[in-house]
Amino acid sequence: MTKVTSDSDKPYGIRTTLTEGNPMAAEHLLGRNWEAYRWYATAAERDEVMADMLAEHPWSRPGDKPAIRCEPVERGAQAA
Repeated sequence: MTKVTSDSDKPYGIRTTLTEGNPMAAEHLLGRNWEAYRWYATAAERDEVMADMLAEHPWSRPGDKPAIRCEPVERGAQAA
């Protein structure tokens, strides 16, 4: 049987926010202060997913850039 873990058991995360000028930041859509978190069991797993999120994908048009900002975070880490 596979052990199901909750996100609170996963200490390594990715904080995702919208870039400046992103149309989804309109107040009637997500808003300028939108953010989302995804959590992972290991830093390596988190880093692999984050690299994929920010990479140019085969279906991207030449020159397209991700319209999101990603930063690694850790639970319990103190803000500077």
